[in-house]
Amino acid sequence: GNHTLLSDFVLSGLSSHPELQHLLFFTIFLVYSMTLFGNLLICMVTVHPTLHMPMYFFLRVLSFLDISTASVVVPKMLLNLLAEDRSISYTGCVTQLYCVVFLAATEWYLLAAMAYDRYVAVCSPLRYAAIMNTRVCLSLVLLCCCSGNVVSVLQTAWVFTLSFCGPRRINYFFCDIPPLLMLSCADTSLYEKQLISATVLVILTPFCLILLSYACIISSILKISSAESRHKTFSTCSSHLTVVTLYCASGTLIYLQPKSGNSQDTKKILALIYTTVIPTLNPLIYSLRNKEVKEVLIRVM
Repeated sequence: GNHTLLSDFVLSGLSSHPELQHLLFFTIFLVYSMTLFGNLLICMVTVHPTLHMPMYFFLRVLSFLDISTASVVVPKMLLNLLAEDRSISYTGCVTQLYCVVFLAATEWYLLAAMAYDRYVAVCSPLRYAAIMNTRVCLSLVLLCCCSGNVVSVLQTAWVFTLSFCGPRRINYFFCDIPPLLMLSCADTSLYEKQLISATVLVILTPFCLILLSYACIISSILKISSAESRHKTFSTCSSHLTVVTLYCASGTLIYLQPKSGNSQDTKKILALIYTTVIPTLNPLIYSLRNKEVKEVLIRVM
């Protein structure tokens, strides 16, 4: 048919109710400010000489990824809550999708690497320094970034080879794969199968590796004679697993069924969790509950 090629898209935003726009703006602005402050604090504190350990190196990278993820999505979302014009250019949409997928995939692989680091620290403490040396840590982060880049390039290129014949309104607050598939006038069944495979590779496989690592960690913890030490380690593991499970659940519910009958508002909430809420929780869960980090933070302040 005679289809008009789109030069831009319009993001509908979080809510269609005008009376909620200002409340949403201030709430999300507050959460975004907390994300920036908490993660920047972790980035600064973990460079302290007393925290030159692989765990804190990974935490610093995680904080940088969280800042980047929130900054790719939230500023445009805040602007759209107040502006009349909610359009985003075709190039801007491509760039935003690439960045979101790259950062999310890289973070998943990094979480798996962090779980492996904790496994080595707990299960092989005497060999920890030799196994997790500087070269290994840098190689793991580089591998995570390269893998995330490959996933993002393939996903973004595949999505934008589809024909978008209108309407140009995206019922979402940023450019993501499921709402873009809804705008395509081509048959997307093959792409949906490919997306399910990518979701298993990027989300479920690292999640299973994380669970396996923590299962080994918990097995080692049970051998600790001190009840206080067991309780402390269990508390840390449960906090980590809670955030990872929340992240996994929100991601899989969105991407495993991209064109499901689930409410689009529900998908918006799930997407808000992994792009805005979890980057705020990570500094609290992974770092600010850590005794060594708190001691350095107090000393620096």
